Amino acid sequence: MKIFYTKKAAEELEGLSYEIQKRIAKKMRFYREQKDPLKFAKRLTDYREGEFRFRIGKYRALFDVKEGTIYVLKIDNRDKSYD
Repeated sequence: MKIFYTKKAAEELEGLSYEIQKRIAKKMRFYREQKDPLKFAKRLTDYREGEFRFRIGKYRALFDVKEGTIYVLKIDNRDKSYD
C-alpha cells in the first residue's frame, strides 16, 4: 500500500523533533509493508480529520484510504489530535 502525506501533514511532521520524525517515518514504513495495515488502525467515529488513525507513541497519524493509498491528513500529539 502506498502512503501519501498532505501538505498539512508534511508540515506538521517537519515541525517535530528529528527523533520523533524518524520514529513516525519508521512506523509508517512498517504499516506500508503490511498486507493489511488497517488491522493496526482504529476507525474514528468523527470523520472531520480522517476516517482512521494510527497510534505512534504519543502521536497520532489521522488518515483516509482510497484506491489502495493511505492519505495522511494530520499528524499531531494525541492530546491535541481530536480538538
